[in-house]
Amino acid sequence: MAQNIKQLQHAPIGVFDSGVGGLTVAREIMRQMPNEKIVYFGDTARLPYGSKSKDTITRYSRQIVRFLETQDVKAIVVACNTASAYALDSLEKEIQMPIIGVVKPGAKVAAEVTQNGKIGVIGTEGTIGSQIYTEYIHNINPDARVIGKACPLFCPLVEEGLWQDPVTDEIASRYLTELIDIGIDTLILGCTHYPLIRSTVGRIMGDKVTLVNPAYETAIELKRLLAEHDLLNPQAPALGDNKYKFYVSDGADKFKTFANSIIKYGILSAKTINIEEY
Repeated sequence: MAQNIKQLQHAPIGVFDSGVGGLTVAREIMRQMPNEKIVYFGDTARLPYGSKSKDTITRYSRQIVRFLETQDVKAIVVACNTASAYALDSLEKEIQMPIIGVVKPGAKVAAEVTQNGKIGVIGTEGTIGSQIYTEYIHNINPDARVIGKACPLFCPLVEEGLWQDPVTDEIASRYLTELIDIGIDTLILGCTHYPLIRSTVGRIMGDKVTLVNPAYETAIELKRLLAEHDLLNPQAPALGDNKYKFYVSDGADKFKTFANSIIKYGILSAKTINIEEY
């Protein structure tokens, strides 16, 4: 049994997303847990997830989990707000290993830090429509007022690299004015793309609004969960060991270029697989 635990401690963490947004979660895991290995899958052939149905998202997520299981991962992070909202409950019942999404950790922090009880959530149409953040926040703070705002143009702007651009400023101002007028004091960046435009969102919202980054909160929660199951890797992988592996369902070269602009640990390659086989 001790040998089995030791093997599991050295196993990688599986992280998946609809595309590149989940790299912000992977980056936080790398920062918080430098000893851990990661297998990342981005479903670039089938994005965006935000506009698809619950059944479709759940089917996609099951396929990805089956792929990650072939990589002998010890835990799975659903690094996609839409998949966390639609598929996580089903996945939790179907697999034995620890699995977490990005919604609960962000909702928990927002519910705890708000002073006036007005919490904004920005995300994809799927995430906002699911009301998942509202549900989790009300479990902790029933009196909170949660205002969701779908911001569908943020993802393509981020993926085009327009993080600091007048176009992004203009779109952000249009999206966020309603939340400013309502007087929220806490804003959840409810899509894993959004931390990349955090400075723009923060500037528009102003100093009195606390921004909650679920990518960071998820990495902290994952560390706690792994420690609870005695699964933290006690030592760094050996020199030359392939610490981080990246897989996509399409466009490996484009993914690699984008990933290297986010993660400064050197992404040597990204491999394309046929996720429909799983």
